[in-house]
Amino acid sequence: MITVVAALIWRNGKFLICQRPANKKRALLWEFVGGKVEQGETKEQALVRECQEELAITVNVNDVFCEVTHTYPDVTVNLTLFNAEIVDGEPQMLEHNDMSWITPAEIDGFEFCPADEDILEKIKKI
Repeated sequence: MITVVAALIWRNGKFLICQRPANKKRALLWEFVGGKVEQGETKEQALVRECQEELAITVNVNDVFCEVTHTYPDVTVNLTLFNAEIVDGEPQMLEHNDMSWITPAEIDGFEFCPADEDILEKIKKI
């Protein structure tokens, strides 16, 4: 099982989503910014690092929004989604194919990674 972290970042009633690169597994599906926790890192440290590497932003990691475990054909992931806020920088697409700020009402217009489906249902109820 792989431990993965992601950030739920809100701005003006919208949250940030990113589209996976075409050359990676689950290509062009939408997701939250984040990634794998590396050896010796806390989940919070991993999320700060991933946000810097992928979007060139510094975030404050707050409380856990939710946690899910999902099994894909090739891997099982344990995903912790943290509430987070940008404290420095403006998101830049350093790794992703695209990014967007969307409202909960717009979720169904995007094709997300299957691991995010339960999380998205929870966000729709906010």
